[in-house]
Amino acid sequence: MSSIPLNIVACEGDAFAALYREFRPRVVGLCRYFLGSREEAEDAASDVFLRLPKAMESYDRRLPFARWLSTVTGHYCLDLLRRWQTERRYFTHAAPGRPHPSSASSPLDQLLAVEQENAVRGAVSRLPEIYRRPLVLRYYNEMSYEQISERLGLNKGTVKTRIFRAKKELQRTLLLS
Repeated sequence: MSSIPLNIVACEGDAFAALYREFRPRVVGLCRYFLGSREEAEDAASDVFLRLPKAMESYDRRLPFARWLSTVTGHYCLDLLRRWQTERRYFTHAAPGRPHPSSASSPLDQLLAVEQENAVRGAVSRLPEIYRRPLVLRYYNEMSYEQISERLGLNKGTVKTRIFRAKKELQRTLLLS
């Protein structure tokens, strides 16, 4: 698509639907390349298109739209991977009280890792149940959003929202302690 109509740049109506139909396979494919999982790629692609109206403010019409959209998608996926890496540091799968050999090189590092893990586990245990259950299923049981929504009888959007709120509450709690 060499010339993008103005109403697509404004992300309006039928033009945006046409843009979605044309570029969705490319965005999903790029997300899958970054994230590895078809399910995660579908979720990420949906998020990219949800954020597209705001991102369009930075679009330079002199550039090919497909290249710009690929750049936006790549940046989103990299941000997502960074977030996942941070979450993995906090939601470890080792037994409580056991240090992680890969993350702790000295006895002091091991002690700090155990204390951090205990702080996270304690903060998770104090979350309200509506936030704690989906968070535990996601990070300690490694379940997908679909699996969690089936298990808890919630829609996927509600699961995502509750996990997001749980992480925000954990962040607030852990920063205060």
